[in-house]
Amino acid sequence: MAEVVVHEAAFWASGEPGRPLPEAISPEIAFGGRSNVGKSSLVSALAQRHKLVRISRTPGRTRAVIVFQLRTTEGDVAFADLPGYGWASVHLEARLAWGPLVEGYLTGRSAVRGLVSLVDLRRGWEPDDTQLLEFADAHRIPVLVVATKSDKLPKSKRKPALVQIVKSSGRKAVAVSAETGEGLTDVWRWIVGRSAR
Repeated sequence: MAEVVVHEAAFWASGEPGRPLPEAISPEIAFGGRSNVGKSSLVSALAQRHKLVRISRTPGRTRAVIVFQLRTTEGDVAFADLPGYGWASVHLEARLAWGPLVEGYLTGRSAVRGLVSLVDLRRGWEPDDTQLLEFADAHRIPVLVVATKSDKLPKSKRKPALVQIVKSSGRKAVAVSAETGEGLTDVWRWIVGRSAR
């Protein structure tokens, strides 16, 4: 597959409890994972727009499903940046609302074509990651496991860390770096395969 070129990328809409998203206009790919795993950085890197998504140093800053529309050489697609799970410096009430928000988005939106499940390569697979994977499998949502921040590990440790994620998740995983571009072509190949009408 030739490299995907993104002609346009922009914020489209956000959905939160009490304020649902508008009706979808493109196939949607969701990006989920723990707080501070690098979802916003990966979405921006794939969109080829350095500052498409505001990136916060504070885990848990994304509190809504935020959707971006992309026009690419392979057709139109939307990316949905989901709120992170796990530790976050927000009120418990807000954290408890995230589960139904994310689950409702993934199961109640027919435009969703797949889920990119992000795991920090340095931290490895965690119980929360298993829960997200099991939820997606139970609802027949295709999943691509992506191990982020590969550039933060020495080369000698990257492959063993990735192998551990593959063993824990029970499926293939792609190591990526939003900084160096490693793995982005593989992620795009999967997205195109899922979003093609």
